Amino acid sequence: MTSKRLPVLFLDDTVLLPGMVVPIVLDEAAQAAVDAARTSAGSELLIAPRLEDRYASYGVIATLEQVGKIRGGSPAAVLRTGPRARIGSGVTGPGAALWVEAEPVPATTPAAEVRDLAETYKKLVVSVLQRREAWQVIDSVSAIDDPSDLADTAGWAPYLSNDRKRELLETPDVETRLRLLIEWTRDFLAESEVSETIEKDVRESVEKRNREYLLREQLKAIRKELGEGEPDGTDDYRARIEAADLPEAVREAALREAAKLERAGDQNPEASWIRTWLDTVLDLPWNVRTTDHTDLAAARAVLDADHHGLDEVKERIVEYLGVRARRESRGLETIGGRGSGAVILLAGPPGVGKTSLGESVARTLGRRFVRVALGGVRDEAEIRGHRRTYVGALPGRIVRAIKEAGTLNPVVLLDEVDKVGSDYRGDPAAALLEVLDPAQNHTFRDHYLDVDLDLSDVLFIATANVLETIPQALFDRMELIAIDGYTENDKVAIARDFLVPRQLERAALSPGEVTVTEAALREIAADYTREAGVRVFERLLAKAFRKVSLRELPATVDTGDLKDLIGRPRFTPESGERTAVPGVATGLAVTGMGGDVLWIEASLLPGNTGGLSVTGQLGDVMKESAQIALSWVRAHAGEFGISPEQLDHPIHLHVPAGAVPKDGPSAGVTMVTALVSLLLGRNVRAEVGMTGEVSLTGRVLPIGGVKQKLLAAQRAGLTEVYLPERNEPDLDDVPADVRAALTVHIVSDVREILRTALEPVSAEAVTVG
Repeated sequence: MTSKRLPVLFLDDTVLLPGMVVPIVLDEAAQAAVDAARTSAGSELLIAPRLEDRYASYGVIATLEQVGKIRGGSPAAVLRTGPRARIGSGVTGPGAALWVEAEPVPATTPAAEVRDLAETYKKLVVSVLQRREAWQVIDSVSAIDDPSDLADTAGWAPYLSNDRKRELLETPDVETRLRLLIEWTRDFLAESEVSETIEKDVRESVEKRNREYLLREQLKAIRKELGEGEPDGTDDYRARIEAADLPEAVREAALREAAKLERAGDQNPEASWIRTWLDTVLDLPWNVRTTDHTDLAAARAVLDADHHGLDEVKERIVEYLGVRARRESRGLETIGGRGSGAVILLAGPPGVGKTSLGESVARTLGRRFVRVALGGVRDEAEIRGHRRTYVGALPGRIVRAIKEAGTLNPVVLLDEVDKVGSDYRGDPAAALLEVLDPAQNHTFRDHYLDVDLDLSDVLFIATANVLETIPQALFDRMELIAIDGYTENDKVAIARDFLVPRQLERAALSPGEVTVTEAALREIAADYTREAGVRVFERLLAKAFRKVSLRELPATVDTGDLKDLIGRPRFTPESGERTAVPGVATGLAVTGMGGDVLWIEASLLPGNTGGLSVTGQLGDVMKESAQIALSWVRAHAGEFGISPEQLDHPIHLHVPAGAVPKDGPSAGVTMVTALVSLLLGRNVRAEVGMTGEVSLTGRVLPIGGVKQKLLAAQRAGLTEVYLPERNEPDLDDVPADVRAALTVHIVSDVREILRTALEPVSAEAVTVG
C-alpha cells in the first residue's frame, strides 16, 4: 500500500487499536491535528501512543466521525480507527499540526493455524464476558470471523494495561498477537478464579457470622422475655468443660461456675471474673504428665556431663529415679499418691551451680522445668493466690508455674527460698509449708482456684545461700543437700571442661585459636579468686578472652600472660603477716558467700580499770563469746603463768573488717587463743586455723559448716586446723584432696589448742606502760 501524508496526534494515556470508535477531548495540539485533518487530509489523521523512552513506531489511521463540544463546553471529537500504519519520517504540512509519512500495514490471508488460534482466543474472550454477563458483547465478538479484527478487539479489554496494548499495536503479525492475547487472557482468568474463590469464601464467612449474630440476638431477646437471659460464651464454656479431662471435683466446681455465668446479666461485673476463673481452670494440666526417664546409667551420664563433682546431689537424683522405677515395676505408682513427690534443698554460696543443677535434673528426668523466684517475696498471696473477691485476683506462683509447665509433674525450682520475707500481708514462708510437705501437697488448695490441686508428683528443688534465715518448720520439710563450694582442683576442672569453652564461644573464638594452660587456670584459682563458686573465675576468663581476641591469633594464655590480661593477683597468703605479733589468732567462719578466714585481734590498754571492749560490728552471740573467753582466761590464768596484774588492764578485742557485720557461735576458741597469745607474748603459728565454741569449763562445742570452713582454710594457705571432737563425723563430707592438704586436729578442750597452736616462748615479755 502507498504511504500517506497525515497529521499525527499523540495520546498520553490511551492506546487505540484498529476497529475502535472513541471520543477524545481536544487540547491545543489535538485541536491543531483535527483542524489539519479536516482541511487538508480528507478527515484522516494518525493516532499514536506517546512513549516515555522513544517515539512510537506504529499508530492507527483514524477518521473524524464528528467534531463538536462535550457537556461543559470543551471541544471534542469522535474518532473511528482504521488499519495500522508504520510511522515514517516527519514532513511539512499546513497548519500547526505535526505531519508524518504513514505506511498502512497490508492485510494478509490468515493460515489455518491462525484461525485455530483465533477460535481459542474467541472462547477465552467469551469466558471473560460471561463472567461479566455482557451478553450483547458476546454476540458481537462471536460474529467476528477475521483473526486480525478479533485480536484488535483487545483494545476494549480493561484487564490489559496500556503497555500490553502498545505491544499489540506494534505487532503487525496476527499469529504473534493471538499467542500473546491467549497467554494474557488465560493468566487473567486464573487470577479471576482465585479472586472469586477468596471473595466467595469471605462473603460466605461474613454472611455466616451475620446470620449467627442475628440468631444469637434473637435467642437472647427470647430468653430475656422468658427471664432466662444467657450471656455470650456460656454454651462454649459448657462444651469446653465437658470435653476437658478434669477431676470429678473440679468438673463439678466448673459446672457450678458455668451455671452462675448463665444467670449473670450482661452488665454484671461478676461475669468477667467467672470467665477468667474458668479460663484458668481449663488451661491447667489436671491429668497431663510426662514419662520419667528411668535409665540410671544415662541419668548419671547427663548429670556428669552438665556438672563437675557434686556427687551427693547426683547420687540423690539417681536414688530417686531408682526408687521410682522400682515402684512402677511393682505397680505401686498411683496417680496422686501421697508421698510420691520429693523436696530437695540445695544450700550453698552463690556461683556453685544450684540453679543450673535444677535444669540438669529436669533434663535427666525428661520433665519440664520451671523456675519460681522467691527472693524478696513478702505477700502470702504470691504463693497461695488472691481470693476471688479482690479485683484483679490471680492464682499464686505455684499454680502459675504448673500452668506454664503444661504438666502436673514438672521440676519446679524455688529459687532463693532463704530470702522470703514477711510483713502485714502475711508470711509467704508459712504458705510454703503445705506446698513442700509431701504428706499434704496432694490436696494443695490455692485461694484463687479454691479446688484441690495435686502437687505430689511435682519435684520441688529449693535453693538457699544461708540456712539460718529459713524458718525451722519450713526447713524440716526439705531434704538438705549442701553444696559448700569447690576446691582448687574442682575449679580448674570446671574451668577446663565448662567455663573456657563457653567463654570462647561468647568471645567468638574457637578452641584452635586460643589455648589456656593448666598452670594459668590453677594460678587464677589460687591467686585471683577466693570465692566458693566460680562466677568470678568465669568473669576473669571472659576478660582475658576479650583482650586476647584483639591480639594475633592463634594464642596461648600462660601464667606469664595473666598480669597483662586480668591484672595483678588479688589474693596472697596473709596469715603469716597477720599473726606476726602476739594477740592475733586465725579463725574460720561461714558467710553467705561461703567459708572464709577470720582474724581476731586482742590488745592490752593502759590503766587498771579492767573490762572488755569489742569492735568490728559483732552480733550478740559473738559478744557473749568474747565475754566467755575472757572469763575462762581469768579463771585459768595461773595454769599458763599469766599474772593477775595483766588481767587488771582493759582489754580490747577487734574482728576486722569493721564494715562487715559478723555473728555466730564458732569464734570462742579463737578468742581464747588470741587472749592467751597476747598475755603470754607468744605468737599464734601462722599455718594454724581453728573453729569452735567454748564453754566456761573450757569444753570445745560443735559448730556447723565444717566443709565450707576447711575449703576456706585451704584457699587461705593454712595447713593445720583445729575442730571440735563432735564435728569429726563431718569430715566424711570433706573432699579427699582437701583432707590430704590439711592436718586436722580433733580437740575436746581448749587447752589442747593452746598447747600446740602457740609458738615457743619469746625472749621478750609483754610490758604495759
